[in-house]
Amino acid sequence: MLHLTHTALHKLKVHAMRSSPEECCGMVLGTEAGDTRRACDILEAHNAGIELRERRYHILPEEYRRAEAFAARHGVQILGLYHSHPNHPAEPSLLDLEYALPWFSYIIVAVEKGIPSAVRSWRLREDRSHFDEERLETILGECVHG
Repeated sequence: MLHLTHTALHKLKVHAMRSSPEECCGMVLGTEAGDTRRACDILEAHNAGIELRERRYHILPEEYRRAEAFAARHGVQILGLYHSHPNHPAEPSLLDLEYALPWFSYIIVAVEKGIPSAVRSWRLREDRSHFDEERLETILGECVHG
């Protein structure tokens, strides 16, 4: 299960709305205890994709490394990635499947005519065959400041 704070959800939706009609992307920060993850903040990333940015995103390795350092300084970890699907359901695509890692949570927000709608989270199976939807629950609280 993924617990997502209202603050992180709000930031994610605003980023998706600002980026529309292109995909937004970023890292999901938080903590993990057993089967429960607590996603308490996000770090926006620049969609460095060169083409088809309305259907694809790319996070540069150096931006990911900066996010890792930020998370370490704040006592959290990168639990996964998020991105938007403008005018498309909040479901992983075949391209998402190709590049995903099994231990990450992948939050996808659908954006319909510039307005965020469904927000769903997904985990890739260990055998990398397909995604399973991860139960997503919004909670109060935050954990990263700065």
